Amino acid sequence: MSEHYDALETRDSAAREAALLAALPLQVAHAKKSSATLAQILKDVNPAQVTSRQALAELPVIRKHELLERQQASRAIADGDVFGGFSTVGYGKHMPRIFASPGPIYEPEGAAKDYWRMARAIFAAGFRPGELVHNCFSYHFVPAGSMMESGAHALGCTVFAGGTGQTEQQVQAMAQLRPAGYIGTPSFLKIILDKAAEMGVALPSVKKAMFGGEAFPPSLRDWFAERGVAGYQCYATADVGSIAFETAAREGLVLDEGVILEIVRPGTGDPVAPGEVGEVVVTTLNPDYPLIRFGTGDLSAVLAGPCPSGRTNTRIKGWMGRADQTTKIRGMFVHPGQVADIVKRFPEVARARLVVTGEMANDAMTLKVETACGGPDALAARIGEAIRDVTKLRGVVEFLLPGSLPNDGKVIEDARSYS
Repeated sequence: MSEHYDALETRDSAAREAALLAALPLQVAHAKKSSATLAQILKDVNPAQVTSRQALAELPVIRKHELLERQQASRAIADGDVFGGFSTVGYGKHMPRIFASPGPIYEPEGAAKDYWRMARAIFAAGFRPGELVHNCFSYHFVPAGSMMESGAHALGCTVFAGGTGQTEQQVQAMAQLRPAGYIGTPSFLKIILDKAAEMGVALPSVKKAMFGGEAFPPSLRDWFAERGVAGYQCYATADVGSIAFETAAREGLVLDEGVILEIVRPGTGDPVAPGEVGEVVVTTLNPDYPLIRFGTGDLSAVLAGPCPSGRTNTRIKGWMGRADQTTKIRGMFVHPGQVADIVKRFPEVARARLVVTGEMANDAMTLKVETACGGPDALAARIGEAIRDVTKLRGVVEFLLPGSLPNDGKVIEDARSYS
């Protein structure tokens, strides 16, 4: 049996890039034509010219808070669009379900088979057609349960809708139905296995698992392996579906074939250098909910080289934290985008990080900047003025050699003592 879901996973990288960039202007044109909000956001964009990553990088990033704000504004109007004008389909056969994420942000589910594109990730975790999947993601409000079920169905699996909670009943169902594996959060499977051991119930059929929604550290991976369960993680969101997934190689996460990924400097839309940590920005080719340059708010970085599993798509390191590092300093909110604005004023500065220290009500602010230029005193004074101009706060400037700042995606570091 093939080790890959389909031939798309092993195609030439240049062919993949050409196919994605050929589809991109069509998707931008469709979004402008069919989504009221995207027509407004992209009003000055000629879709026919968005044929490269450079052209894509010039489009605005749509972040999650903007989805919420536009939905809230629209819901406040009689007969307003609950999706804030982003959805291109309405109630009925083209939208079987609606889900809600905290906010609430409402997400439509379209009628396409494997709408969330999860089958590829489930296959990579070892599941195969004809198997039973025990799905313990939630089936109400949030889309996770439906995301995994529709993907498992597309793969040819049967699904037991376990959902969350009822640990003893989960153990009983696993013992009696003998599923091939589990899909859900790693913490809940650990709870189930611990409960099964407490009850003296063996679960020999559960040999594999696909996890999401939580961190999956190597220590927990080893814990499951000691109990005969091979666990793999996937990276997906309620807004754009599957983004990347782990393979048997266990060297990063391979991108899904249906997304165009960028890694940008937090607070901006500017792509970072290869390997540098930044915010994950995704453009999907989903016609029903065509999010163009959607900022996930998650940090990650691109890994160099191909995956040893034979898949040729780009790999990322996985989830590395949150990109929204907005911090309140002396009563004022400071955003990563403001740090980026300061850096853009000085071509001598390669990167910068704002470090906040001190104790409550006695904050100190230091902007650490990487620069190779001489004459730092004059430059420090000019940067200090820019800090006051942009943030309305005073800060100290500290110079570092290029490459000195950690590659962790942090633009604002809150190092204050709260004890």
